[in-house]
Amino acid sequence: MLDESLLDTPEALSAADHRGLLRGAAEAGARVRTAARHAAEAGVNDLKPDGRPRAVLIAGPGAAATCAADLLGTLAGPGSPVIRLAPTGVAPAAGALRWELPGWAGSVDLLLITTPDGTEPGLSLLAEAAYRRGCTVVAVAPAGTPLTEAVEGAHGLFVPMATAPYEQDEEQQLAASAPGVLWALLTPLLVLLDRIGLLTAPADAVEKVADRLDHIAERCGPAIATYSNPAKTLAAELADALPVVWTEGVSAGPAGRRFAAALAELAGRPAVVAELPEALAAHSALLAGPLAASADPDDFFRDRVEEAPALHARVVLLRDRPIGGLTAAPAARDLVLSHDTPISELEPEEGDDLETLAELIAITDFAAVYLALASGA
Repeated sequence: MLDESLLDTPEALSAADHRGLLRGAAEAGARVRTAARHAAEAGVNDLKPDGRPRAVLIAGPGAAATCAADLLGTLAGPGSPVIRLAPTGVAPAAGALRWELPGWAGSVDLLLITTPDGTEPGLSLLAEAAYRRGCTVVAVAPAGTPLTEAVEGAHGLFVPMATAPYEQDEEQQLAASAPGVLWALLTPLLVLLDRIGLLTAPADAVEKVADRLDHIAERCGPAIATYSNPAKTLAAELADALPVVWTEGVSAGPAGRRFAAALAELAGRPAVVAELPEALAAHSALLAGPLAASADPDDFFRDRVEEAPALHARVVLLRDRPIGGLTAAPAARDLVLSHDTPISELEPEEGDDLETLAELIAITDFAAVYLALASGA
């Protein structure tokens, strides 16, 4: 059950936020600036690349690496494929995970290692294997970890992860989907791939991303009441719902998948994701089935105290296209309303792909955090 009164009590939100999630979301803009400075100090801006890599391989644990690969692949386009190396192992523990290079990886490929931990032996072994194959290795991880020495031994480039003092507590487990973790790992990679010409993320664009994140933090912060706070509003709307996340536009796709990952890891809520227009066919049966709002009207005799309400679908439409452009949004709304299913819509303000992407991620990150805190996750 969601405690909606907690959403409008900043002190209670702060007391419930044992993982520093709200603070990480609020500091996302500052984290981008710090991470960009770390990249510059590590020498990324001084690199003189000899052409683009044939492929970019990304390795790392959890949702952070998955999201980074998704975002970078979307922004880079087809120029050089961005491929995530999924780990294998018997458990998600750092010591149990292993990564393998594809058989074709070699001297014309780039390996990126991203982790908020840095103690994974499997990543150190991967860096050594990449060096033997002739791959260029770049890693973003906390400084002073075993991975640092492994990357230096592989003659690679190591960029210290931008961490906050409260995240350096040994008892504080960093969630891979935490807002601060994503931007700390992603920003140096954006700077690097801009330097090698794989995507466009110059210094002024990165600063605009930080400014947009600051703006969203002002709009969605804990002191802003629910009725004028889009993140709190979305969290309240998803309280007893199964989020059906539909995306439209280049930037919205990875933002939607990131939202689903954050809901699962931070708030313990399942979600399904699809892109328009394919979502209309993929989820039409879902909206017409037992999860539709009209399928099982609220039982008048249900005990409101002891019995939880039935779970029904709610569509969350994330868009980064103007309403006047070519869009499947009207068809999506018609389908949703024909099944008496509620819908929430988010569309960013104008800006380049990086800015709109940052806004969608920031609002949905705040929403996932509020849902987690208000539901006691």
